[in-house]
Amino acid sequence: RGGVKRISGIIYDEVRGVIKSFVEGVVRDATAYTEYSRKKTVTAVDVVNALRKRGKILYGYA
Repeated sequence: RGGVKRISGIIYDEVRGVIKSFVEGVVRDATAYTEYSRKKTVTAVDVVNALRKRGKILYGYA
């Protein structure tokens, strides 16, 4: 928890919503990369490229 002693219960719904929208966007971008390359399976490279598009660099997978 990073030294945080108390967190309001309301924050969990807010964080859940933010994470959900982020993951939905990454999945949308990854499927777009997959469809563009005419594949039927989403690969790790597609997900890494989708994350890179959003400014999140993931090392070790591509």
